[in-house]
Amino acid sequence: MHILILNSEYPPIGGGASNASAYLAGQLARLGQQVTVLTAAYRDLPGEETKDGVRVLRLPGLRRQADRSTTTEQIIFMMSASVLGLVKVRRLQPDVVLAFFGAPSGVAAWIWSKFSGLPYIVSLRGGDVPGFRPYDFARQHRLLGPWLRRVWRRAGAVVANSEGLRQLAIGFEALVPIQVIPNGVDLEAFRAGERQWTPPRLLFVGRIVYQKGLDLLFDALGQLKDLPWQLDLVGDGPRVSHLKEQAASLGLADKIRFLGWLSRAELPKTYQQANLFVYPSRHEGMPNAVLEAMASGLPVLATRIAGNEELVSADTGVLVAPEDAAALQAALGPLLVDAGLRQRLGSAARQRVEQTYSWHGVAQAYLDLMRKIVERS
Repeated sequence: MHILILNSEYPPIGGGASNASAYLAGQLARLGQQVTVLTAAYRDLPGEETKDGVRVLRLPGLRRQADRSTTTEQIIFMMSASVLGLVKVRRLQPDVVLAFFGAPSGVAAWIWSKFSGLPYIVSLRGGDVPGFRPYDFARQHRLLGPWLRRVWRRAGAVVANSEGLRQLAIGFEALVPIQVIPNGVDLEAFRAGERQWTPPRLLFVGRIVYQKGLDLLFDALGQLKDLPWQLDLVGDGPRVSHLKEQAASLGLADKIRFLGWLSRAELPKTYQQANLFVYPSRHEGMPNAVLEAMASGLPVLATRIAGNEELVSADTGVLVAPEDAAALQAALGPLLVDAGLRQRLGSAARQRVEQTYSWHGVAQAYLDLMRKIVERS
């Protein structure tokens, strides 16, 4: 089967969905499928290349930053994919399209389907579902809502990456059946090796944006600054300067390090140097960073939201209410002083992802779904 994966972001650009599409593409290729990825151009990246058995084609676009894109840039990609992508689709003749995000990719796949009858699957990731991160996307969702319904209704299948995201999607469009296929994690790259469990070394990985709730974490840690912890933040984003000011005002400047983005080769080592992963996010679909932390043998302190609550249990970490710095502080206290507790939770976290969240299993689930869709198209 020839599978075309459509995503506006693909490594080395983008965030969690970018990495998820790359892992999935690689696993589908290993399962003997022909896989082509259609994505956005960025700076001097080649227009075409083949990596790990996956052919990557890049469409013209105006993306300016590697780790994030604007609404305008997404609209430009949607237009490029809809028009220029259709030309490539007619030449490539794939059997099925897997569109990451209902928009912009899903809209382009919908247009392709109208002209060519090509079946497609929409993989919902979070920001493409109305109701997700309303402080960021409310206006876009109001404008896109009627189009998203058309995209979902014509799709061969609509897939959410967590049960929480599925429920949010059903609240928007109850007439479309939505199933769950979770994200996976690279169990070879992220391992539970030997580590020092004292003193407490906290780690966060992700975009430095309001969504991630780091302001709440800083407020909680401000009440625990007499304990010998250190926090490393891996990532970048528009909230860095604000958070640095907050850290200074709380007297935490010497206990928090802003490391910026790290390469995929450096990241597993950074997980190994930590002994507690913190993820106080306000909204998620299925966070890759939490999966990577658990695969690395780290206990997780996270908020009780979609994605997190499906990954983190009482055996693998601690969940607290979102938007609650006091709850974070109360949960952090025992974790910071009890290295044995962190070690036990971390060991169970690794076991959980080994049993449930391999990318091979995720790819097989998508492949089974694609075969059904192709058979009935």
